[in-house]
Amino acid sequence: MGLADNPQMEDYSLRYTPAAFRKWSPWMVFLSCLVGISAMAGYALDAAFVDAFGFSNALVGFLVAAAVTLPLTLVIAFAIARKHVDIDLLTRGSGFGYLGSTLTSLVYATYTLIFLAYEGAIMAQAVTALTHLDIHLSYVVVSAVMIPLTLYGMSFSAKFQAWTWPIWIALIGLALGTAATAPDAGHNMVHPATVSPTGLAGLTVLAVFTIAAAQLSLATQVGEQGDYLRLMPDPTARNRGRWRLAVIMGGPGFALFAVGIFFASTLLVGYASTKVDAAHVGIPVDLFTTVYERLTGNHTVALVLAGLLVLLSQIKINIMNTYSGSLSWSNFFSRLLHRHPGRAAWVFLQVGLSLVLMEIDIFNHIVEVLAWYSNVGVAWIGAMVADLVINKRWLKLAPPELVFHRAHLYHVNPVGFGSMIVAGAVSMIAYYGAFGATAAALSPFIALVLAIVLPPVVALATRGRWYIARLSELPENDGELPCSVCGGDYDVVDMATCPHHGGTICSLCCSTEGACHDACKPNAWRPPKGAVPLGMPKFAPVKELEVA
Repeated sequence: MGLADNPQMEDYSLRYTPAAFRKWSPWMVFLSCLVGISAMAGYALDAAFVDAFGFSNALVGFLVAAAVTLPLTLVIAFAIARKHVDIDLLTRGSGFGYLGSTLTSLVYATYTLIFLAYEGAIMAQAVTALTHLDIHLSYVVVSAVMIPLTLYGMSFSAKFQAWTWPIWIALIGLALGTAATAPDAGHNMVHPATVSPTGLAGLTVLAVFTIAAAQLSLATQVGEQGDYLRLMPDPTARNRGRWRLAVIMGGPGFALFAVGIFFASTLLVGYASTKVDAAHVGIPVDLFTTVYERLTGNHTVALVLAGLLVLLSQIKINIMNTYSGSLSWSNFFSRLLHRHPGRAAWVFLQVGLSLVLMEIDIFNHIVEVLAWYSNVGVAWIGAMVADLVINKRWLKLAPPELVFHRAHLYHVNPVGFGSMIVAGAVSMIAYYGAFGATAAALSPFIALVLAIVLPPVVALATRGRWYIARLSELPENDGELPCSVCGGDYDVVDMATCPHHGGTICSLCCSTEGACHDACKPNAWRPPKGAVPLGMPKFAPVKELEVA
């Protein structure tokens, strides 16, 4: 059995996740989504923002970013949890088309890669502090560790995350309690000694939106949450309340947790700033060592506690970063190469690329990287939300169903794909100063506004003709059908008819078929002249996009 045929490794990557595989409770899925709060990146980034702009500017900037990303991620989280597909498949059917969403897979893969490398660098700092190993060798060690931990997907991840939460909570609780009981804790939190002169200028609009703009990149985090939310069981009358709460807190709740992490990190930074310089405050293992020294009175014990916390935190979050990255690379290359060697194979690529980023010192350039990335990431998320809510639900400019099969989609849908390209291009031009310093600082917000406004305009102009290229006549039931290529049996919702093979075909085999040349849809690039919008495929019942 090859890697691609191993369900323990695959987790139904690249396809609809059937109910038989979704055996975890809403609580267990939520615990897997919750690992974002363990990330030490928040503590390092928050220290950098407070140092550069001051506490007030950083706090308001975080609140603005949370207010913007919360509704966006709410829509996507519920769509993923109800449709049981990852964010790539959701993107395909949300105005991007089959090949159009290839670009967004690359955008998403880049996000997971950036944070895998950044979190990995923080983990390597802890390894070096504990062992005195050269930092570049520590990069190699922390990269190698992630491979066996992510090969078995959710089957291993759910157990590991659940078992390690009590230890993590105890360690972080000790640190926060120690910092909170220090003399003048509140004053030092708001006025840390490390703040630069520019950060002492008081609350300014430009500083607030500069911070908020960089934080908008976290809207893309919903993709990583979605890789677990797609595994949610179906909502029932008995579990509906728990189900909704798990989706809300496991998905968009990350924006709220980010604000909570801000207060926690500034409390710790405030105390540490009275003991060490800014360079050490910005390195999590040094930050927590300083805090634990007040608790233990012994540097060695404090270092061991800090190292344990940082290592555990980074393993937890980088399981998510590596896992999600393997899914996004799988989606990307399956369409380019018509090959799928298995999700696990792309774990090695994800880890290898992150090692390169660590070696070229992404840790000291993360703020600039996120500010740049925000322009692209938020354009993608904004365009998708606009199609899901405005086009599909409010204005009825798009078919209400989600269609993600290669056999049913045009290669590129200008509604989402075109809107993202325009929004991203304009915001990047603004980012590089073409419209002035203020527009440069606000460029991700420019991308977001354009990405939300353009999809209904383009959908109206194209009259919804680019959404569905063809329909498959399949049984209207919840059973399974055989795939004429791989021989497996899959839910009807995952199947399409295939004239090339003379039978039904699963969505994964359809994606990796290179010899058919899209024989099922001769007009794959554009609708034929006079074509009318195709409606709802008969195999999928219409479901309203519920968000509460």
